[in-house]
Amino acid sequence: MIERIVPDEAAMRKFAAEVARGWAAGDVVLLSGELGAGKTTFVRGVLECLGWSLPVRSPTFALVQVFPTQPPVLHADLYRVSGPSGLGLEEYFDDHLCFIEWPDRLAGMLDPAACWQVEIGLAEGGRVVTVRPPGRVSSR
Repeated sequence: MIERIVPDEAAMRKFAAEVARGWAAGDVVLLSGELGAGKTTFVRGVLECLGWSLPVRSPTFALVQVFPTQPPVLHADLYRVSGPSGLGLEEYFDDHLCFIEWPDRLAGMLDPAACWQVEIGLAEGGRVVTVRPPGRVSSR
């Protein structure tokens, strides 16, 4: 487990890039945190580390965005849905690095213990980011 306090958006993107160096296609990262916590900023940092230079917006309305990086990245935001049915997420799990915001809405599609987990919370001086590898599920 890694836990770090990040003071601003630039530090969040830099931390995400550091963590992402160990990820590959087939990894699923579950992102938890309140609205505005920095989940999309975290994904933006990963994408920048993979060479993506175009804007990265939250997929809150589009629900799913795919980025042709190496490895390819899927970024899904399930905030506006009650479950994953009909989104086709399972088509990406094997050959994309997948980021899922609001993973509580996956409704049993994935075993959280088999996924990376990133929790972002407010802290004095910024955000506290906790990264758990597969096999270490949060008790929260």
